[in-house]
Parts: sequence; C-alpha cells; structure tokens
Amino acid sequence: MTNHKPQVLVLGGNFAGLASAQKIREYARDAVDITVIDRNPYLLFIPNIPAEIFDNRDPASSLRMDTAEAWREAQVNFVQGTVCAIDPDTRTVEFVPGERAGAPVESLCYDYLVVAFGCRLAYDKIPGFTQHGQAASDTYYGNKLRRVLHEGQYKGGPIAIGSARFHQGTAVKDLVPMADAACEGPPVEMMMAMATWLKNHGLGGPDKITVFTPGRMIAEDAGEQVVNSLLGIASSMGFHYRNNVGDIAEVSNEGLRFAQGDALEAELKILLPDWVPHAFMKDLPIVDEEGFVVTDMLMRNPKYPEILACGDAAAVTVPKLGAIGHQESEIVGRQIACDVGRIGHDIAAEPLKPLVYCIGDMGDHQAFYIRSNSWYGGDTQVLKMGRVPYLLKMQYKEMFFRTRGKIPPWGLDAAQFLAERLFAA
Repeated sequence: MTNHKPQVLVLGGNFAGLASAQKIREYARDAVDITVIDRNPYLLFIPNIPAEIFDNRDPASSLRMDTAEAWREAQVNFVQGTVCAIDPDTRTVEFVPGERAGAPVESLCYDYLVVAFGCRLAYDKIPGFTQHGQAASDTYYGNKLRRVLHEGQYKGGPIAIGSARFHQGTAVKDLVPMADAACEGPPVEMMMAMATWLKNHGLGGPDKITVFTPGRMIAEDAGEQVVNSLLGIASSMGFHYRNNVGDIAEVSNEGLRFAQGDALEAELKILLPDWVPHAFMKDLPIVDEEGFVVTDMLMRNPKYPEILACGDAAAVTVPKLGAIGHQESEIVGRQIACDVGRIGHDIAAEPLKPLVYCIGDMGDHQAFYIRSNSWYGGDTQVLKMGRVPYLLKMQYKEMFFRTRGKIPPWGLDAAQFLAERLFAA
C-alpha cells in the first residue's frame, strides 16, 4: 500500500505562479507534490521594462530570470508547455509540450489546481495597432519602442499614452469594484518617464504628452486623493489629460480615434490593450462571462473548491497588479496547507484584503510610490515621490532575482517604512 500525496498543479510560472508554488511548498512542506506548467523556462520581470526602454537597454538581456533553480529549491516538477484545456469534472488539464514543435496534446491529473497563468493582452483587438501602435508590455514591444526612441524614428511630434477599455466580468461585483481599465499605473509611469526622456534629449517636455483613460478617472484604484494629487502635479507640469474617452476605436498614422467619437493627434501612440482571458477558458463552469476564474476572497472557486486562482486570471484581481497577485499567492499557499493538515484553520482563514502597491519610474532616478486601499473601502491613500521610491523599485528587482522570487516577509514592511517614514519625499 502506498501513501498518495495530493497532486498540486499550478498553471503559470511568472509572478503569481512562482509565488504560489513557493508558498504551497513553504506551508504544506512535504505533504504535497507540486507541478508547474508554463510555456517559458524563465520569468519576465515586466514592471521594469519601461526603465530599460528609456535607458536604451535590451529588456530581454536584463529582465529574464531563469526559473530552473527556483523550481529545484521548491521541489517542483516543471513542465514547459502551453495549457489548452481544463476539465474540472475529471480534474485534468490538457497541454502541448513546448520544448520541440510537433508534440501531441498531453494531460495531467490534479487534486488541487491553481490557475495563475495570467491572461492575454489583446492588442489584436485594436484596429491599426500593428502598423501604428507601440507598447512596453514585453521584450518584443519594449525593444520595438526602444528603437523608435533611440534610433531616430521618433521625430518629436505629439505623444498619446493610455488604455483600451477593460471588459470585467460581473460575477464578483459584490466583492470588488468594477473598473473601466485593467491597470493604469503603467500609463502614468510612461507619461512621467517619457517627459523626462524628452527633456534629456532636447525634444521638449510634458506639453507634448496626452494621457487618456476610458474611465471617469485614470488609475482610480489608487484613490481619488492620490489621483487628484497626481493630476494636479501633471497639469502644472504641462501634461494634457482626457478621461471618459471610451474604448480605442482605431490607431492611425495621424493618431487615435475613440469610441465616443473624439480624436487625438499623435505621432507616437503607446497603448495598453484590453486584458482578455485565454480563449479556452471561455464557458468553463469556473469562470465569469468574460472568462476570468471566479473565486471568493480565499481564492477558491465556489463550485469546485479544489480549484484556486491568483494573479491576472482571477476575477477578483482588479486592478491586474503584481502586488495583489502576491497577496493572493500567500492565501493560496495557506489554503492548501490547511487542507493537508500542515497549518491551522485560524491561520488560513484570513481573506484577501486588496492593497494597491505601485512604484513607477519617472526618469532621472526619481519615482512615485503609491499605497492605497481606498478603492476597496479602506482609508489608506499614500503618495510619495523622490529618489527613495526609485531605489526601492530597482532594489526590489535585484532582490527578486537574487532570492529567485522568495522575497522575505518583511520586504513590503521595510519598503513602506523607507518610503513613508524614514526618507519621506
């Protein structure tokens, strides 16, 4: 007779997937077997791509972390492949192995499934983006924009930066607010850093830049007090701002046309698209009408409690923000560890209380720091600017790579103390 360990299958190996696997191992210890499926054998440190672009560095060289050692440390079996189907009733996942082209569809069974493979950035839904749009969401688009800026393709004309409209499912509307944009920290970061880049290259300043949002207020999840402070600063610097533009209807050589009928002239169009679940997720019994995985605030699906989700694939992750995915991964680890008897229910029962952490590069070794829960009904809204937030942003990446993602539990507390108290800007 053999002892069957529960099989935990984690889909995705970037921030949420890596953190979930590590936390499950930390709390459940040797009580479970863990397998991770991801299409890449590396983690892409997406938050620092804009800084690499403006400093003319290749993000593919500096922001890819080989995850092999992280999986070995966590005693995780890693499978390089692309997930193509989930069957919650048979508890199986189908995938195509990705090391060599031509592999057939394979399957794995699970006792626990953690959906942490993010979602799809739907640039293909923006007419004209391929010919006329720019982005900073991965190394390909980052290097494309880097060449435009640093190889003379940009001629100094007006710049538009903003987001397409986000289509959020309604199944969790009683748990989290409804948003018109998935995550608008990046557009704010890009506009600030772009203004510095323009100044440093003798091409003008903030008055060339218009930042826009499909919603009532850009980055509304940061809190009205924080956003109004940011908008006040931006307005005094000369930035232009448009809200309530609706979705992006078309990108052209001349600029942008919005669903509400307005147009915006721009030579350079830096865009964030809609965040869309992977196509095969649609209509599964675990998702909302858009395809995001429905969970409670303990990250479990109510119909299939052995299925958990965290990061961008989870319906309650709004905004689609790495810091919230990290908070959710902690809960996932504790939930599974509680089920297998390794921690008590009192420890595992603490639900998600979303807290927005955002540090954005502003150029010239300056950054803004936001910590807020007001969008979720809390009373915290903190905004700081200066060199310390920039150092924290850069050092976080270095620590993340050095520890292979195992940020010490005091990390966020230390960052909060440094940014808000010891060296408050």
